[in-house]
Amino acid sequence: MTTTSDRTAATPTRGDGAATSTSIPAAGVTPSMPAGEVRIDVADLSHQLLGRWADLRAKARATAGEERFHRIEGLSLTEHRERVMDQVKQLVDIGQVWRGFPTRLGGQDDAGGNLAGFEELVAADPSLQIKAGVQWGLFASAILHLGTPEQQDRLLPGAMDASVPGAFAMTETGHGSDVASIATTATYDAATQEFVIHTPFRGAWKDYLGNAAVNGTAAVVFAQLVTNGVNHGVHAFYTPIRETTPDGAAGAFLPGVGGEDDGLKGGLNGIDNGRLHFTDVRVPRENLLARYGQVAEDGTYTSPIDSPGRRFFTMLGSLVQGRVSLDGAAITASKLGLAAAVTYGNQRRQFNGASAVDEVVILDYGTHQRRLIPRIAQTYAMHFAHDRLLDLFDSVFSGANDTPASREDLETMAASLKPMSTWFALDTLQEAREACGGAGFLTENRLTSLRADLDVYVTFEGDNTVLLQLVAKRLLADYGKEFKGITPGQMARFVVEQAADAALHRTPLKRAAQTIADVGDPRRAVGHLKDVGNQRDLLTDRVETMVAEVASALRPAQKATPEKAAELFNQHQHELIEMAKAHADLLHWEAFTQALDTIEDAGTRQVLTWVRDLFGLTTIERNLAWYLINGRLSAQRARTVTGYVDRLVARLRPHAQDLVDAFGYGPEHLRVKIASGAEQERQDEAREYYRQLRASGDEPVSEKAIKAREKAAAKAASTPRR
Repeated sequence: MTTTSDRTAATPTRGDGAATSTSIPAAGVTPSMPAGEVRIDVADLSHQLLGRWADLRAKARATAGEERFHRIEGLSLTEHRERVMDQVKQLVDIGQVWRGFPTRLGGQDDAGGNLAGFEELVAADPSLQIKAGVQWGLFASAILHLGTPEQQDRLLPGAMDASVPGAFAMTETGHGSDVASIATTATYDAATQEFVIHTPFRGAWKDYLGNAAVNGTAAVVFAQLVTNGVNHGVHAFYTPIRETTPDGAAGAFLPGVGGEDDGLKGGLNGIDNGRLHFTDVRVPRENLLARYGQVAEDGTYTSPIDSPGRRFFTMLGSLVQGRVSLDGAAITASKLGLAAAVTYGNQRRQFNGASAVDEVVILDYGTHQRRLIPRIAQTYAMHFAHDRLLDLFDSVFSGANDTPASREDLETMAASLKPMSTWFALDTLQEAREACGGAGFLTENRLTSLRADLDVYVTFEGDNTVLLQLVAKRLLADYGKEFKGITPGQMARFVVEQAADAALHRTPLKRAAQTIADVGDPRRAVGHLKDVGNQRDLLTDRVETMVAEVASALRPAQKATPEKAAELFNQHQHELIEMAKAHADLLHWEAFTQALDTIEDAGTRQVLTWVRDLFGLTTIERNLAWYLINGRLSAQRARTVTGYVDRLVARLRPHAQDLVDAFGYGPEHLRVKIASGAEQERQDEAREYYRQLRASGDEPVSEKAIKAREKAAAKAASTPRR
């Protein structure tokens, strides 16, 4: 990857082989543009994308570009794990991973800046990013957010400097995302003032835990807290699990602790994932992380949060940073994949077009543009939404706006964005791989490895589908609040109005009105779709309508038996998930639209407005069936959506390289040989070879040319002369 001032990539061309107006210049050459044509200020946009914590993110990105932190392809399982553990220790040495911890312990109380830097590690090696996430984002953060100040002072230093590698032992084999139902127990023994941690059966083993197989010497273990015969729900316990050898390495399991190595995985093999189980393991009463629940010497339980349900969700909510960081890391991986595929697409030539001499740059093919450029647009939308998520995260965890409402908003937004970005990353990396042909399948070009490593992100920190169900429930709850205290008469009027609205949209009347307004002119339909207010209305209306329809369908559950209510909910799970996805689409679009107001350079703002429109309209295009079925778009306007998307893609094609260059990742981050200039060298060598061959007169004559001449001569000979 290169910047505007030093790009050496191939010149984008039109289909006839001639250079476009945005030809990528040789090193040090500033490109010129025809008068009136817009251009992105790549350097300025790249700085803008660094966001609120620009200096911290840039520093972290530089760290990710250092060779000592890079993944080495082809390492064995053991070698990769050892390398990543050593890299974790090096991160401690440079102090990059402590920003989110208290200043009294050497940190900087900078929650947002900490995550902004942490997300960049995915460019070095996703295994390193997740290993660091296990150590500092889960193990140490659990101590920070669930422990008292005394516990932080006692337990955090070893977690922070990685002298105590730790596991986050929440997930159980039998209860993946259902944390409330975990079976491991921690029963208080008042006689010894200890908790007895016990795994009652195989399905209760703690599973998929980073640091559990080899490196971990302690774990934060989540278990059902039982005291005086009462189960007070899930709490966290700091639990030593292995001896520490004289040289500081992890030794044998401590008495009562056992486990297994998860072994080779589909990706992230630099992390020693494993299983743990406990047989009557005793830990002192002081090791209950007691911010939200305390047990006195006599076994009396107290909590500042009286409701068990609210207490449970408060404890889990304090660990939301994992979802926030995965959203950012997935977007970074998408940027890397698209930067590689677009750069290669601007260099690789294949098949002759209008020119008999030059083959066509593959990014000039319409299908190639369609598979990559809309993904660039979606990546920008996700980037800007993630910036808003980081701001919200920082406002909560800095204490600037730490209220129950803001925490709920944070949890909902993280649960909305993380599924969409992690699914998108997998899909985009696969598309980028295919867009690079067979070369994309080579390990040296990294795309297959990145996709394998990102695969598990869709189930990290909560399965994506489960998270979207949480979002859907929040949307329904907010919808219900609007009608709290409403009178029967008001409700009756609402039902009548809703029915009238449905009748209007689902009959030809609404669609006919659109057709009349457009007067059969596609340009009028395009004008409607380009309008920012109309885009917002279409995206918002879909969310609001889906919420209202699902709420109506689920209303009988309020008076049904638990069994019937569960059955009804299950019948509408698909609609719930689609509703949550539509909500996330709206969040992305709104964030992009707000970000446009902060861009000062006119050319950049114009191009990004087209990018925003492309994102909005491809979102509508994906859901055209809904808009047609529900009468929100006429057939005329529906046809126009795809046509205008194609026009936007073509309009943005000359800017594709600028858009991915502005992501700000250099060759030290990409490490993709086909995007390093090697492909351009091959193409230039081939073109020069054929040029010299033609100039020498030694170029063989093709059989097709000979046959064509013979056919022409025969035709001329058989034509009677006058």
